[in-house]
Amino acid sequence: MIKDILIVGLGSFIGGTLRYMLSIAFNKIVRTCTFPIGILVVNVLGCFFIGVLYSYFKNRVGESLLPLLLMTGVLGGFTTFSTFSLEVLQLYQQNELLKAILYVIVSVGIGILACFLGCIVGNK
Repeated sequence: MIKDILIVGLGSFIGGTLRYMLSIAFNKIVRTCTFPIGILVVNVLGCFFIGVLYSYFKNRVGESLLPLLLMTGVLGGFTTFSTFSLEVLQLYQQNELLKAILYVIVSVGIGILACFLGCIVGNK
């Protein structure tokens, strides 16, 4: 268990660092744009790579720390949006379309509401 936690922590450090570096780089490239292009690019890349890794590791047999390092750690630190997207896709693949749609609506809606309420609390 400790080894798993350390692997995820290492991956999270790498992913978080990559997220920061790529976000800064893209925002410098598109300086005149007030749209958060850096994080958008990070989210899309994270979704792409978690799809690649999930498909690759899904059919591999055996206990490996690589999915834990790369998917949970690196991509989890890079963007949690990738994990969210994968979970929606998995619900869809399990023929749980209603649950997938509800998960998207509730996650985004409540997430924005929680952020708004957090700002109100933080300003007091």
